[in-house]
Amino acid sequence: MKPIELNYGRLIDDFQPGDVYFHPWEVTLDDGLLAMFAASFLDPNRLYSSRPYARALGFRDRVVNPLVLINLTIGYSVHDVSEQALAHLAYIDVRFPNPAYTGDTLRARSTVLGARLSESRPDRGVVHVRTEGLNQDDLPVIVFERKALIPSGKLQKSAHQEKARSGSTITAAVAEDPSNPVVPSELKNCDCASTRSGSLRGFFEDFEVGDVIFHQNGRTIGESEHMQLTMLSRNSHPLHFDEIYSKEHSIAKTRLVCGPLVFAWIVSLASRDTTARALWQVSFDNGSHPAPVFSGDTLFAASRVIDKRAHSDQVGLIKFKLVGLKNVFPSQIAGSNVDPFEERFEQKVFETERTVLVPTRD
Repeated sequence: MKPIELNYGRLIDDFQPGDVYFHPWEVTLDDGLLAMFAASFLDPNRLYSSRPYARALGFRDRVVNPLVLINLTIGYSVHDVSEQALAHLAYIDVRFPNPAYTGDTLRARSTVLGARLSESRPDRGVVHVRTEGLNQDDLPVIVFERKALIPSGKLQKSAHQEKARSGSTITAAVAEDPSNPVVPSELKNCDCASTRSGSLRGFFEDFEVGDVIFHQNGRTIGESEHMQLTMLSRNSHPLHFDEIYSKEHSIAKTRLVCGPLVFAWIVSLASRDTTARALWQVSFDNGSHPAPVFSGDTLFAASRVIDKRAHSDQVGLIKFKLVGLKNVFPSQIAGSNVDPFEERFEQKVFETERTVLVPTRD
């Protein structure tokens, strides 16, 4: 008997700028899948949970939480892009040009934008890709770039049967001027009256540039929870669920919590104080994971308002710098004369800039 051993993902020499990977996953977003993520993320925004509320704003149904789209599309891309990766380095220009709904079918494709060896460490390099998540009508519901740290060389015993195709698939519809962000057509003539009920904050007038919010709740990551959600998002990197593999290949000699889940939990910890009334998650940018997260760690979040501007009579744009810490409350770091928003330190595990569209109070 001749054993067959197949490898997935790619090494640095397997990437060529312009190559396009059509990821094999194609999943219909049913209520059960969304309920699993909702139970973990604890986002209070009714846009993602209430059909009547979403319809009152002009959408045809409740909208799929963008944090779900981030986890799924990155998870899909691991099979072709980063199953051999040493680390996820950056989230760049994450946008949501069209709403996704329950019952939509999500697939994804990635275009290689660059691949280069490290000058200081020739045994590894950085791959830069742009990924599009598309619904059944070929409309992009999420588009983003990311960078990953990949070992050098060429993958042996590759399982990939379909050759990468050359030619750009980047959707022109999202290559807009940042000063005029993409807002779904459903919101163009939005009547914001329905957003004014309830006691949660989150109106345009509630924020001023320079405001710093230390979000009070922490969140401890369960041993089985992060593995189950990693599987649900189709993320096939064994560093997140295979302890035997991780003992040999992980720097920490154990499983790492999947980065997009850390992303989602940090955003969710901030949502009650900042985006409970948000009409749209316009973008995330300059996102990274300065340090790893493990099962049993407790996450905390802090936000700072870095920009604010009117968009129309009824809505405005707020831009936050959001950071995530592990096992230490943000005020403890700030009290030690360390700026948690600008400096790197051992407990800092996530940072990003996020721009949201919010209603005015009146």
